[in-house]
Amino acid sequence: MLGAVFEGEGKLILKDVPEPVIENPTDVLLQVTGVGICGTDLHILQVPPAHPATKGIVLGHEFTGIVKEVGSEVREFKPGDHVIVDPHPGCGTCEQCRSGHPDRCTVLYEKSGIPGQAGTIGIFSNGAMTSYVVVPIQSLYKISSSVPSHIAALAEPLACVVSAANKLKVQPGETVLILGAGPIGLLFTMYLRACGAGKIMVSEISEYRRKMAVECGADMVINPEVEDIKSVVSKETKGGPDVVVEAVGPLLPQAIELVHSDGRILQFGHDELARPEIPVAEIVKKEIVIYGGFIGKFTFSKLPKIIESRVLPLEKVVSHRLPLSRVHEGIGILRRGEGLKIILEPERG
Repeated sequence: MLGAVFEGEGKLILKDVPEPVIENPTDVLLQVTGVGICGTDLHILQVPPAHPATKGIVLGHEFTGIVKEVGSEVREFKPGDHVIVDPHPGCGTCEQCRSGHPDRCTVLYEKSGIPGQAGTIGIFSNGAMTSYVVVPIQSLYKISSSVPSHIAALAEPLACVVSAANKLKVQPGETVLILGAGPIGLLFTMYLRACGAGKIMVSEISEYRRKMAVECGADMVINPEVEDIKSVVSKETKGGPDVVVEAVGPLLPQAIELVHSDGRILQFGHDELARPEIPVAEIVKKEIVIYGGFIGKFTFSKLPKIIESRVLPLEKVVSHRLPLSRVHEGIGILRRGEGLKIILEPERG
């Protein structure tokens, strides 16, 4: 079967790979129906890389599929079930997993071969940019077959957003500023709108993405290349937004400057090469609370109902659907800033 294999130093090669087989009694074989190209995939493929990954594995950690075969001890799933996948399963028994941090699973750290990193499917073990993938049962959640695969494939980034947004506890009427209108920024926009945010402002340099931010629920958009964002925010709020979501990577200092006293900041943008200077005195004087957001811990169980309800306009985040064989075209589109979420659909032989 065709697979997109990471071979190090920015190389992603399309090549024939063997179809996986179930080796553990609690594993499940999935037919992949949709897999997203994530910003993390782009970071992995940078030179130098902005995110680590295991050389020689099939990429793809945002995916959905249909159960093809189950291990001998699997009772909850059967062939034909449609599922979404948590790519951060954890072993479930180590101290990190038992204390609520499956993303920092000690056992999977050891298997990844990269100190301090977890065994994320599609980053440190074989993922879904191919036709079939084996995953552990604890990664799977059933979803209605009526949900299109390109929407179900958004489950992983949506889970990350829901998990992070829950820390902010946005109240009805509060003002929110989102820095960045990529797929993650747009998911935050629609989710915080559904949570009752009173006014949502989005800062984004891309005209295309600013337009999509409005369609996803933003009340106003700001182009920071031609507008003074501080002046605009001061005009639209009394003392700054209650909440700032940083969905880019290096903009935490700006978030600290803009947020209201006693406000909350969510640092979600993930760039391992970013080293911004932090105005510590401003944090202290304004008594700001800063949260970090990473993966969708313990939120996947909520996602089938959220997605099936159609409360969120998730289709607006998917700009392209391409066959797997055009993965490099999709990567090029994202690098040029000409798309949002690109969903790959493996060809069937």
